[in-house]
Amino acid sequence: MKIQFLGAVDGVTGSRHLVETGQQHVLLDCGLFQGWKLHRERNWQYPEALRELDAVVLSHAHLDHSGWLPALVKHGFRGPIHASPATCELARVLLLDSAHLQEEDARRANRYGYSRHAKALPLYTRADAERALGQFVPLPPGRELKLGNCTVKLTPVGHLLGACAVSLSHGGQRLVFSGDLGRRDDLLMPPPEAPPPADVMIVESTYGNRNHPAEDGAAMLAEIINRTVKRGGSVLLPSFAVGRAQALLVVLQRLRRARLIPVELPIFLDSPMALEATALYRRHGRLLRVPARELATLCDGVRLVTTVQQSMRLSASRYPAVIISASGMATGGRVLHHLKARAPDERSAVVFPGFQVGGSRGARLVAGDREIKIHGEMVPVRAEVRHLQGFSAHADRGGLLAWLRQLKRPPRQTYVVHGEPDAADALRVAIQNELGWVVRVPGYGERVTV
Repeated sequence: MKIQFLGAVDGVTGSRHLVETGQQHVLLDCGLFQGWKLHRERNWQYPEALRELDAVVLSHAHLDHSGWLPALVKHGFRGPIHASPATCELARVLLLDSAHLQEEDARRANRYGYSRHAKALPLYTRADAERALGQFVPLPPGRELKLGNCTVKLTPVGHLLGACAVSLSHGGQRLVFSGDLGRRDDLLMPPPEAPPPADVMIVESTYGNRNHPAEDGAAMLAEIINRTVKRGGSVLLPSFAVGRAQALLVVLQRLRRARLIPVELPIFLDSPMALEATALYRRHGRLLRVPARELATLCDGVRLVTTVQQSMRLSASRYPAVIISASGMATGGRVLHHLKARAPDERSAVVFPGFQVGGSRGARLVAGDREIKIHGEMVPVRAEVRHLQGFSAHADRGGLLAWLRQLKRPPRQTYVVHGEPDAADALRVAIQNELGWVVRVPGYGERVTV
């Protein structure tokens, strides 16, 4: 069995791990690179190793794990894409929206002339996304699938609707890829199931160098909202449309019912993708830990923004409100228009509820930048900027180690991926010192035999 690490090894995006088992070539995840320009430029490269690809298996639907699939198909891949049924449904929402943003960003760059290229082109189009979606094949968690000379199985790990660890067995050896692990105390998802026995483990390390702060995220959000409204401002919540937006709705509705924030304060959900994802979360309610009656009232009293015209009017409005809009790291989408309108307003607050990848606008704002580039122009930042890490859907260092400790025997080899360099190396040291396992952090493009 050979593994080539084609992404998410020197950062947290672009998850792609190629596994070769004799004549079979299986790609675990097919993610989009985000954040630093050095990483984003990899989206335009097509690794030679993928030209013999037979199948893709997805851990979950987030774009850093699935968002490069339309580009893969654009380059000629015609094989099956296996994922849990819920992941298949969420991927439709995410990939079509991603394609729309790719096309819209290219059109805007050409219209206003801020592209460095003679003509800005989208990485892929909606047609490419539709073709990729036509190649999805649902694989229910717990069911084994014969894939050429190997066997694949999915194990739920919380984090996001449909998210699973991937087990790939061949010739008496089993490789387990964690995907993104969820928290035991997640707002929406149940705790991760125990990992299956593994000879080789590939584990994520997003929070490998720290534990989540002992903060009450809901109480902190209520405090920020009340403080901001008192000074006449609005609270902008850049949010991932899938998972995070639904968690924020749960929290805001609970705060409203407890009268911990003004009941009459308008709450806007400005993300067509988040609206679709919320409907999917309701439909798959049996997979969640939120009571069905609470899911049914998730959008009660929430003003749903569907059209571009409604979004523009909301951006121009000046009365206090809470605005949830995608994307979560302010890398694109409608949130950029709200950010241009709210960031210069010292009365307002911009609150990032979750991880911000290095190089993203969100990471720069959280780090304290007082000026940010949006649509080719520099925008001053006078608003209060806050980062609430308590809303993260990732297991922290303690959670990652607890999940690994459930293995009855250690893997022969463990690889740490999907983390900034300091986080990945910190988890490597922890696994080595606390568990006594053989472990290392692979390099980008590295190929190993196990």
